[in-house]
Amino acid sequence: MEASINPWSQVYKLAAGKTRANSIMTTLRKPDGSETTSIQDTMKVMLEYLFAEDREDEETLHHKNIRKYIEEPLNTRDDVAFSREEIKQTIDSFNKKKAPGIDGITGGIYQRIYKKFPRIITAIYNQCLKRGCFPKRWKTAKIIPTIKPGKEKSMDPSKFRPISLLNMAGKVLEKLLINRINHHLFKNELLNDSLGSLHRRVQQMRLWRLNNL
Repeated sequence: MEASINPWSQVYKLAAGKTRANSIMTTLRKPDGSETTSIQDTMKVMLEYLFAEDREDEETLHHKNIRKYIEEPLNTRDDVAFSREEIKQTIDSFNKKKAPGIDGITGGIYQRIYKKFPRIITAIYNQCLKRGCFPKRWKTAKIIPTIKPGKEKSMDPSKFRPISLLNMAGKVLEKLLINRINHHLFKNELLNDSLGSLHRRVQQMRLWRLNNL
């Protein structure tokens, strides 16, 4: 597909360093009404707008309770370990050519790595599950700021839409955990009727697609 039809192809090229941006980062308006005077200044304003600082002194009571809750140790039994087949299916579910994160490893490369070292990678994910650990490096993203259509001449930092590209290892762990959580919720009927209906509609759509391949 052409880049004009599939914008993700352009994101992939930018992330992989296969193309150069044709435009220079423009001047932005600061919160105090003044304008940026350098690329560094513009980037600072853009980042401050897109990614708010996590400050405990500005939290509401609700957010304070959430922070306190997630920091409490869990006293639940360990989940069943991930199987090799479970991890393989999850890795294989990712697009082989999608733009990579900071490590530069695409889905296709990670599939080959797992094929070569299934025991080691399985052990790594099971240690993450056992320890309740999600490595910070796996959540560090490469940010590609894209300008929203029709906002090219705007000086407001909201003109940018950030595309976050994460490392494959982290995306796989995240999907493994989501699959486990979804299985638990649906198995124990912990979702309300509307979400249950949504799940059934998704499954019906998948079956329809399979029947029409």
